[in-house]
Amino acid sequence: MLIVSIVSTACSSLNTSEETASNEVLPEFLKDKPEEVQTIYANAAQNKELLENIPYYCGCGESTGDKNNYDCFIHENKRDGKVVWDDHGTKCGVCLEIAAQSVSDLESGKSIKQIRQSIDEKYKSGYAKPTPTPEV
Repeated sequence: MLIVSIVSTACSSLNTSEETASNEVLPEFLKDKPEEVQTIYANAAQNKELLENIPYYCGCGESTGDKNNYDCFIHENKRDGKVVWDDHGTKCGVCLEIAAQSVSDLESGKSIKQIRQSIDEKYKSGYAKPTPTPEV
């Protein structure tokens, strides 16, 4: 399991986005980021269904318009397979932690519903109101 040791300061609606040829090509803005962050981004790209069902609790959804944890990493999946990445995840330890835990739990055999319940329970107090992600 990955342990996120990144501290987030504040959320900003001024996120950087970058388009790549596919979800297997990571954006350039990750080049100077720790390997752990790059791994979380790569895993997020491969786990769209999972992370679209997981809210995030950092409070940035109000300024960014994001609806789920997937949106912290990927802004858009285009029909031609290209991906528009979002750098929000590089600046937010809560979003990174939620994605890493969710993917780890999925790999260990938990269902999306079980993962959602676990994340909701872990972040229900002491964190911002979750994004309006529909129930699983």
